[in-house]
Amino acid sequence: MQDWKILSRITFSSTIILNMSMFLYLIKKIFTLGSTFLGITLISFMVMHLAPGEPMSLQTDFNPKMTPEMRERLRAQYGLDRPLHIQYLQWLKGLAVLDLGLSFSPDRRPVWDKIKERLPVTLLINILAIGLILVIAVPLGVAAAVHHNSIFDQITTVLVFVAYAAPAFWVALLLMLYFGIYLGWLPISGLHSLMGYTQMSGWEKLLDWCRHLILPVLVSALGGLAGLSRYTRSSMLEVLRQDYITTARAKGLPEKKVIYKHALRNALLPIITILGLSIPGLIGGSVIFESIFAIPGVGQLMWTGVMARDYPLLMGNLVIVSVLTLLGNQLADIGYALADPRIRAGVKTKD
Repeated sequence: MQDWKILSRITFSSTIILNMSMFLYLIKKIFTLGSTFLGITLISFMVMHLAPGEPMSLQTDFNPKMTPEMRERLRAQYGLDRPLHIQYLQWLKGLAVLDLGLSFSPDRRPVWDKIKERLPVTLLINILAIGLILVIAVPLGVAAAVHHNSIFDQITTVLVFVAYAAPAFWVALLLMLYFGIYLGWLPISGLHSLMGYTQMSGWEKLLDWCRHLILPVLVSALGGLAGLSRYTRSSMLEVLRQDYITTARAKGLPEKKVIYKHALRNALLPIITILGLSIPGLIGGSVIFESIFAIPGVGQLMWTGVMARDYPLLMGNLVIVSVLTLLGNQLADIGYALADPRIRAGVKTKD
């Protein structure tokens, strides 16, 4: 009976220590994420305001009736007459209550209202692009590694490097010229047809949307597809040279089981890292294809904000990208745990 009580106390103490360790880990993680986020916003805010020109330049530079007093009044209206650190603290105070401020554009609409109107379109295109990258890049990289130095490997290597080196805007223009103008198969701008869209049925509208999204999704996925397939190939080649793969083959395991169960699972760790870090890159890269294909998304909105020097709008977009960057890192950590049981168990491995 006495031994049971001692064992219960030890178990209870171990549980408390484990919970405290987890609590301290979460506190440390939250502090790290918060400080990183603040650092990103601070540097972005400072660099943005160091750029030449001001938002009211578009209103004052070509207006002969604009006096210095009127210019100063406009600066006070935008809050640009305050010291830079006061402007940042004021913006940060609004962000604490999820207020991204008012746009400097003539409509003076809230920044979040502008972003949330366009965010679903950008997220849809990028989710489709990520899905396309995973479906094509991982099997292509695995096949190239399995058939190392074969004709298939050499051909895919050349094609992938060409796709990776080709500028996205140039590829977009070529696709628009060939599939949109010469062949006339696909539309080259917008999200839906301008004529007769309101009279279409539900399935016809869905089909029309799909036709308009094919080219933007392809352009968005092209660079990531090329890069991820190369990373997959390199990672698989390294894993296939390991002793445990040779042992698995020597035991007579089917080749598919060796490749897809033993090799691929261990080769996924660096791929997960690249994929997690590519999420914010896809959002940032949407500026190119959304501008070319005239898609009303966050990328096009960011480009408009840059040209108009709309500081609150730019900071709002940077907040979205920063959050996605941090989220991508966390998803990569979760992906590690799912791919490697040793990480879930907390076992430290040697290099």
